Amino acid sequence: MEHNPQGGKRLRPVDLAREHGLSTQAVRNYEDAGILPVADRTPHGYRTYTPLHAMALRAFLALVPGHGHATATSIMRAVNEGATEEALRLIDESHAQLLDDRATLRAVESALRDLKPLPSSAPRTASDRFIGSLAGQLGIRPATLRKWERAGLVSPRRDPQTGYRVYDEAAVRDARLAHQLRRGGYLLEQIAPLIAHVRAAGGPEPLEATLREWHARLAARGRALLTGAAALETYLRDGREQQPA
Repeated sequence: MEHNPQGGKRLRPVDLAREHGLSTQAVRNYEDAGILPVADRTPHGYRTYTPLHAMALRAFLALVPGHGHATATSIMRAVNEGATEEALRLIDESHAQLLDDRATLRAVESALRDLKPLPSSAPRTASDRFIGSLAGQLGIRPATLRKWERAGLVSPRRDPQTGYRVYDEAAVRDARLAHQLRRGGYLLEQIAPLIAHVRAAGGPEPLEATLREWHARLAARGRALLTGAAALETYLRDGREQQPA
């Protein structure tokens, strides 16, 4: 670690890397991606960093758990390009997604509370859906519903005249639950037994542990968003003091 003529600390890539258990190449990659401000170079071409870069790296790593790597990268790139409003918009989107996921969880819990066993030979009703209309209602592709069917998540019957898949009330319920659980981060192989429990039990009891875990993960994401916001605010506030006049 050196000092520049103006008295500020000069940091090598290894100095930034050691604090977080990263490789020096990772630090260089972060700079190349725009996560860190552009570094000065020595006459021999070596990168030299400053406390400003150290704050940027701390902010990025604090943002990742709540926003994910891609969004955290976009936030830092926007900040470093002076597009603070764009960075704040991206942050707002992550908060909105968390709020939407909380609503999804409440919807799952509500749907489970309201589940009622249906006879397997339920007659065709106005609530029945063909694959295209159901996919459109859920905002997914028909191919996704076919994939869920192969995984045992949904069991549509076939129209005897056309051979088309027909989703009755029970199949629509299963598709909605599968969609909500996928948005909650669950894999198909994790969802299949949950759907089977729902069909067999007709109530939320088999899913209580899963729902508690889901609540915990959403709470952890909320805390992570707060932690990331605090680190980014430090970078935005104190980083200006590190920038040359």
